[in-house]
Amino acid sequence: MRYSPRGPLRGPALLVAAAALTVVTACSNGSPSGAGSPSAAPTAPSRTGAAATTPAAPPTPSPTPTRTYPLSTAPRTVPAVRSHTPARGPGWKPAAAAGVVLGADSAGLADEARLLAGELGLRYRGEAAPGPGDVELSLGAGGAPESYALTVEDGRVRITGPDEAGVFYGTRTLKQSVRSGGGMPEGTVADRPAKPQRGLNVDIARKHFTAAWLEDRIREMGDLKLNQLGLHFSDDQGFRIESDSHPEVVSKQHLTKAEVRRILALAASRHVTVVPEIDSPGHLGAVIAAHPDLQLVSASGRTPRGAVDVSDPDAARIVDDLLREYAALFPGAYWHLGADEYVALMAKDPEASYPQLARAAREAYGPSGRVQDLATAWLNDRAATVRPTGKTLKAWNDGFFPGGVVSAAKDIEVEYWTGKEYGARPPLPYLQAGRRLVNLNDEYLYYVLGEPNDFTYPTGRRIYEQWTPLVVRGTAPVPARYDAQIQGARFAVWCDFSNAQTQDQVAAGIRLPLAALAQKVWDPRKPARTWPEFRALATKVRG
Repeated sequence: MRYSPRGPLRGPALLVAAAALTVVTACSNGSPSGAGSPSAAPTAPSRTGAAATTPAAPPTPSPTPTRTYPLSTAPRTVPAVRSHTPARGPGWKPAAAAGVVLGADSAGLADEARLLAGELGLRYRGEAAPGPGDVELSLGAGGAPESYALTVEDGRVRITGPDEAGVFYGTRTLKQSVRSGGGMPEGTVADRPAKPQRGLNVDIARKHFTAAWLEDRIREMGDLKLNQLGLHFSDDQGFRIESDSHPEVVSKQHLTKAEVRRILALAASRHVTVVPEIDSPGHLGAVIAAHPDLQLVSASGRTPRGAVDVSDPDAARIVDDLLREYAALFPGAYWHLGADEYVALMAKDPEASYPQLARAAREAYGPSGRVQDLATAWLNDRAATVRPTGKTLKAWNDGFFPGGVVSAAKDIEVEYWTGKEYGARPPLPYLQAGRRLVNLNDEYLYYVLGEPNDFTYPTGRRIYEQWTPLVVRGTAPVPARYDAQIQGARFAVWCDFSNAQTQDQVAAGIRLPLAALAQKVWDPRKPARTWPEFRALATKVRG
């Protein structure tokens, strides 16, 4: 502190000034009352006048204050990170001279590094020692699948994980933090998903979606750390992927195989697995349109739409041809066999309504054989066609029937969507039987175009505030002891009335529900943010 008199000092005033200077000098050299503190009491001048005759010591310069930082707070992302260890420091912001580099033995992360560099306006420099302001991506041993650690220290960012997917998710956290706050806070994030299967299911059979639309969803999913895109591409209304084995079944509007390969390449770069589905023995109307001889016929001559005669070997041959063809096209780890809503089993008395099926069941399985056994055998035979590829097999929950002579193969995962259809049971029997289950609860996770059959478009808020992966059917959760068997969840778009919305309206309608789902399958805890806070953040970080 410097004393600046307004004018020349003379006589007693000079004494007072000298005394005051002595007080200020003492305060700046360690007095309990800091310089300029209101609690610093002035020292009275000497009664003898000694203070006036003793030269005042020159003030000791105060040191330049050291910059201090408050403890950092967690980055603002969707989904929220599960753990952040705060630290004091300036954090990290993208700078023109900064780049993205790869650590040792991490060349496999080049795609992730190039993507991040382009998104943040940084340079990609390949394998190199990190410099000031750089982001380093590295593969390291240990850690759960898809986990990562992100550390901000000394003006640099380091993202490590046991696999490429984990490191990629770390780059999504960095990208979103920059979008929401301009940079990445100091400290360390340790993050991993609660569930291994997290995603979106799209009915592209009843409504044609363009390749570009699907690619946009994959980019959106990648940023939300979702890792599965289900494609239901065969149904009564259409068969939507080019076929070499049976081109006659393909609809006029469809994806070419070149478009599918482009979609698959983008999905791989975002660590999204595409799960294809050819639904059978129901929902095969597009195949039956080209092969009417496969149509199931009832005793009264009724021809239920989409149902093939499962006792007809030609029906099995054509479906197996298609399964082999597309299993080769899709390299992912999963295949969906469908198996839901087979109309023959929805009859009050299937054996009386479809005597040819009842006869075939008895011939194959003895006097106790029923139509449900024939349908279960169909499912098992289709599973046997795909199983040599090594893919994990899936089927809808109403394709599993209890109490029959034939049981569904043990390795087929249950995709649980309803308890309302014929044969569908509450979730517990499937879990008690030891089956793994993926949650597609039609109460919260079904976006059905046109809202038929009491469906209403689900909201992100309802998912965010009420649903968890344990809520498999309706609104009640299953016991927590089954949590490990529940592999995750997907949000599903079904196009019952295909013209009810355009594909752009669908994209807008599912945006917040998909973000809410992403939060709930990534972190099992109750979200810390309110819905309005989450909604605003989800809009801000959207890439």
